[in-house]
Amino acid sequence: MNNKYISKRIWLDKDKRGLEDWRNLMEKAGLQTGETLDYTVGIYDDKRLIATGSFAENIIKCVAVCKDYQAENLLTQVLTALIEKMNESGYYHYFLYTKPEKENVFRSLGFKKIIANDDVLFMEQGPDDFSSYLQHLQDNKKAGQGAGIVMNANPFTKGHQYLVEYAAQKNDQVYVFVLSEDHSEFSTKDRVKMVEAGVSHLSNVTVFPTRKYLVSQATFPAYFLKDKAELTVARTQARLDAQIFKEKIAPVLEINVRYVGEEPYSKVTEVYNQAMEEVFSDDLTLVILPRKEVNGSVISATKVRKAIAEQNETLLLDFLPKTTYDYLEKNFR
Repeated sequence: MNNKYISKRIWLDKDKRGLEDWRNLMEKAGLQTGETLDYTVGIYDDKRLIATGSFAENIIKCVAVCKDYQAENLLTQVLTALIEKMNESGYYHYFLYTKPEKENVFRSLGFKKIIANDDVLFMEQGPDDFSSYLQHLQDNKKAGQGAGIVMNANPFTKGHQYLVEYAAQKNDQVYVFVLSEDHSEFSTKDRVKMVEAGVSHLSNVTVFPTRKYLVSQATFPAYFLKDKAELTVARTQARLDAQIFKEKIAPVLEINVRYVGEEPYSKVTEVYNQAMEEVFSDDLTLVILPRKEVNGSVISATKVRKAIAEQNETLLLDFLPKTTYDYLEKNFR
């Protein structure tokens, strides 16, 4: 790096001047400033911030270089600093959001495209990548036309079970994708076990992880913010997530229909359903089922978590399949 340029961490939560300079550079680059970030690096020409990049977990975000310094190879310097820091944290597989016109630049730095649309390009670098995930799906594909369901199952309720059972009656095969992100009250391991137990009576149902490729901090971080999320940002992320499912995952498993529950509570999930309808269009059918009710009350995982906290046995018995109830009794009570 040119000796007159200085690279250092920007503490966005502590350095008011640094935050202001960073926001100005983000706005000039047309990038969002409301992202959740774990680490931010800046490159300075004297006191002027001329390049920056950040990451959250293993997701590279908010990469920008001042127009006056585009020829200085600062992008490589920023990415090198971020990757070294992620390696220190144990991450060796990285994801990147950028603008579609930047594809050649990042491809030259070793990143591979996962998906792109008019608004955003989603790329990755490292082992155990998207192609290996698609191969895992292919290796476990069952014969016949398929249906897809994506769920967090936090925890797995009679509502989730109803959705899977309904799809299993209507289709040769049902593929249930359980969110791999550990950003819920119940761990990924526990949620997967509850789903597997809850669908074990259905011979045509296969459970898959989503890894980072569906409803994750990489594809759809707004999902985990729920009503705190900015809906315009959520809509862009939801469309990208739906596009990955339609263009990359559904063809591998011969999925021609996806089932979701009606969403009367979460605006972000409602935006997701709308985005799927728009993106799927005539190529993939979206079936939105009314939420299952018990004694006039709509089943929801949120109500179940509240009932667990309040030790409301009546509601738990009403809302949970026996498999989930027994799992919670054995492991959490």
